[in-house]
Amino acid sequence: MEDDATPTLEPWQVMGENLDIMTGGIPWGRRMSFRVTKLEKGRVWGVQPWKERLVGDPDTGVIHGGVLTSFLDNLSGMAASSSLEKARFVSTLDLRIDYMRPAEPQREILGEAECYHITRNVCFTHAWAYHESRDKVIATAAGAFAINKPRSVESLRAF
Repeated sequence: MEDDATPTLEPWQVMGENLDIMTGGIPWGRRMSFRVTKLEKGRVWGVQPWKERLVGDPDTGVIHGGVLTSFLDNLSGMAASSSLEKARFVSTLDLRIDYMRPAEPQREILGEAECYHITRNVCFTHAWAYHESRDKVIATAAGAFAINKPRSVESLRAF
């Protein structure tokens, strides 16, 4: 019997309580070492640390553009999932990245993403990567994410 005094957590709140599992459960996510710093319904903030192994050009020490793409894709997907009324996985349908300037060498990158529109089957997102603030953005992303059908607990354990 369920206790009426126990509040039921919203999906985004459950996500917020399990951020380490969400970011550390994916091998490439562990390799990138990014972490989520804040999560609200439909909004996510994170940090991508600078690591020598993530450098795209050894002469400049600038982080590879693919790392930025993965970082913004992941934040956008989490923003999409956290915006839903029921817990669902999402899959990237489309992701457009606009690179405004190279990241500065040997500096961590901050990011944020928001889900700004939801249809029956798709979530739409915007995301930004920057150093101190969005005033000097490094890259932006616009994404569309398919809302997947619910999965059973057994199917999730297979991963």
